[in-house]
Amino acid sequence: MENSKKAYKNPIRAAIASLLIGMVMRILHWPFSKGIIFISFAAILILYALRFFKKEEKKSVDLIKMALVLFWTTNGLLTILDFTYTLFFQIGTAFTFIAWFAMEGTSYFMSKEGDAKNSITEIIWNFVMVIGVLTLICGGLMHLLNWEYSIPTLTLGLTIVTSYILRDIFTAPKKNKDDINNEELYS
Repeated sequence: MENSKKAYKNPIRAAIASLLIGMVMRILHWPFSKGIIFISFAAILILYALRFFKKEEKKSVDLIKMALVLFWTTNGLLTILDFTYTLFFQIGTAFTFIAWFAMEGTSYFMSKEGDAKNSITEIIWNFVMVIGVLTLICGGLMHLLNWEYSIPTLTLGLTIVTSYILRDIFTAPKKNKDDINNEELYS
């Protein structure tokens, strides 16, 4: 299935964006953050499972991605419910992520021909995403070390990543050269 034609792509991205917003709310100790995180994890699990079962041809990498989502979301749901024995799901998430990265990894972001067909705008947005992820990592490390400005750094990183996801949801898909506008009507 081509990246632009994946089932439930935008609802899954919206659930991930709401998960990130819930995490920012939890860091800032705002009310209802646990509920938003719980609903987001549940929505990601349900939507991805529907997407998986809708797929006609399932490859081994698809099974690994489904297992990754299952372990990750189950761990998140049980953590929100203060379940103490989530180590199994954390280990499952780690192993399935390593397996996915070994099988698909960075090739997931490349075109089928192997060339990068990104415009300058896409390259800048991808750079912004990398900066957001690095800011998240730095903020998390700063928070672990009890340094000042860890919460604003985490919030900035989550805001950047969330804005990247929301921009991706709400932008119109690019037309390919192969797209022909209503040609069959004029034949």
